[in-house]
Formats: sequence, structure tokens, C-alpha cells
Amino acid sequence: MKLSIPQRLKQIPYRKKLVVSILAVIIAGVSLLFSFRMSSLLQHKEMNEMALWSYAMERLGESAHNDPIAYQVIHNQKIPYILTDESGRIEKSHLIPKKALSHPDLRMKAIMRLARQNQPIEINTPRSGKFILFYGNSQLLNWLILFPYVQLAVVAIFVFFIYITFRAGRQNEQNRVWIGLAKETAHQLGTPISSLMGWIEYLRSQPIDQSAVEEMSSDLTRLVKVADRFGKIGSETTLADTNLNEVVGGCVHYFKTRIPRKVTLSYNGLAMAPITARINGALFEWVVENLLKNALDALQGFGNIEVRLSEDQTNAYVDVCDTGKGIAKSNWKTIFEPGYTTKTRGWGLGLSLSKRIIEEYHNGKIGVVESELGKGTTIRVSIRKSDS
Repeated sequence: MKLSIPQRLKQIPYRKKLVVSILAVIIAGVSLLFSFRMSSLLQHKEMNEMALWSYAMERLGESAHNDPIAYQVIHNQKIPYILTDESGRIEKSHLIPKKALSHPDLRMKAIMRLARQNQPIEINTPRSGKFILFYGNSQLLNWLILFPYVQLAVVAIFVFFIYITFRAGRQNEQNRVWIGLAKETAHQLGTPISSLMGWIEYLRSQPIDQSAVEEMSSDLTRLVKVADRFGKIGSETTLADTNLNEVVGGCVHYFKTRIPRKVTLSYNGLAMAPITARINGALFEWVVENLLKNALDALQGFGNIEVRLSEDQTNAYVDVCDTGKGIAKSNWKTIFEPGYTTKTRGWGLGLSLSKRIIEEYHNGKIGVVESELGKGTTIRVSIRKSDS
């Protein structure tokens, strides 16, 4: 099967892309130097021509104004100039707007502008005395002087896009590695999960406390969900109309039997009318579990967690409130960044993963709505309801 050009470019190794990009920058740099050189040569050429004309005036006097060779040198090159006598009175000008010559202030500005572009030339004629020649750059030279800076801007933009492209490419490569690692983890978990299922069935047939077996079965069910989540990383996310009351309630029920004795966990969702939203149940459970884990960590073994489900005309809201140590307002957004954590152990990926699941996969929002140091935090997940 024939590959398209974009597909072929994607298959080029990273190092080869880097070499091609460096060569492109070198070529652009050489072009830049060439443009600087061309403008420098043209500037010297115009300076020499003006110097030649001033020399002709010194030798020929006023007749140099009408000399055909001098006329060709000055007028064909389109070089703007102003020729004044010792008192500053204008004797002759070329390519200078009449408006600038008619007003004293504008005339002085025009002369100063020409003086900044090139060093004025003093002309001592045999009969008419001393003159001063103020001249600037031709329009062509001005464009050539500006052109390298335009090239420099283009090169800078080109380098910036190369950087963005390579950075995205490296991130994509890293993402593929992590996705592959996640899928391999899910695959490796399959064997011990199958074995544990067999052992649980065996224990159910034995004369032992079956309540302990049921708890083990619940933990195994959770392990199956975790493996399933890892297996779905990188795959297309499917959404379906789901009862939020039950999804959130299932997470709360699982944690209720596993939290410290001095922690209370309450939930209002099972006592209210069903709220339906289009979600991926497994991923949404992952978000709620992450929020509950963070709330438990904030309590440090003592306090209250309240999970509240609410709605308005268009959105459903899941609030996880704790009475823990709280979050400084300056960190309300930072806590959702990858790698941010206040724990001595952990990678700081839970909340960043939750943010990605809610915002990218469910087009919802997640954020801190209230927090006070020493009093607690409320984090809200908002998502659009199915019937809105």
C-alpha cells in the first residue's frame, strides 16, 4: 500500500528529522549573511557614486549639476539628497517631498534623517564656495537593509515551529511508551486475576467465614476494574447514558468498608431522583476514586468526607468535601498539574489524570470550589446531563 507524504514524514527517525532541520537553519543562515552582504555592497556603491558626484562638483563647479554623466549617476540611482550652501539654504534636492521642503521644521527633520543615514559630504567649489551634500539610501537599498531582518524573523518562526513539532513528537513517543506499558500491565495482571477468581470460588465452598470471602471478592472485582482501565488506555473512549447516582454510590460503598474508624463518609445520591449523564462508567469511577483517595490523605486518619450529588437544568455536579488540611488558594490550579504532590510517596498523577478524563473525554469541568487551610476542601466535577 502506498503511503502518503505525511505518513512517510512520520516514519522518518527523530535524528534524521533533527539533521534536516539543522541543515534548513544553516541554509537560512547563509541566505541571511548573503542578504547582509548584498545590502552592504549596494550601500558602498551608492556612497562611492555620491562621492564621485561631489568630486565632480568640486572640479567643475555649478556646471556639474547639468553634466550628463553626473545626472545619470544621481537620478538613475534614485538616491534622495539635499544640497545646501553654508547658510543652510537649499540649492538643489532630489526625491524629497515638496511638503518637507516648504516648512522649516519639516525641512530640518528631512536633513537630519539624511544625515543619520549617511555622513554628509562637504563640497568646496572654485567659484560658488562651500556646499553640504546630505543624502540618504535609495528605496532598493532600504528594502535590502530591511530584508535580512525579515529573513531573521522567518528563521525564528521556522525554528520555533521545529521546536514545537519535535517537542510534540517526543511527547507522542513517550505517550506511546506509557500506553504500551499500561496495556502490558493489564495483560500481565490477567493471569493472577484468573487464579484469584479460582481460589475465591474454592473458599466459598469451604466452611469458613463467608463475609471475609465476600470482601476478598470485592477487592478482586476492583482489581479487575483497574486492569480493565489500564487495558483501555490509548483506546477510543465510548460514552453511554449512565445513572450517576449508582456509579458514584458504588465508589462510596467500596470505600466505606475500607476507611479508618475515625473517618466518616456520607453520600446523598442514593436518596434522590436518578441523574443521567453520558459518561464512560469505568473512567468516571476512576475520577471519583481519585478524589476520595485525596480526601482520605488530607484527613490523615480523622475527620469527615461528604460526597454530594446535585443538578441544575443542564449540568450534574459531584462534590467531594473533606475536613482535612485544606489547600492554599495559590495551589488550586497547581494540584491538577502532572507531578504535583504533597505526599512523601506518589507521583502526583491522580488529579491530573482526573482532569484529563473529565475535560478531554467528557467535556466537563473539575476544580476546587472552596478550600481553607486547616478546615477542608471541596472539589467539584461538573458534567452535562443526558437530557439537556
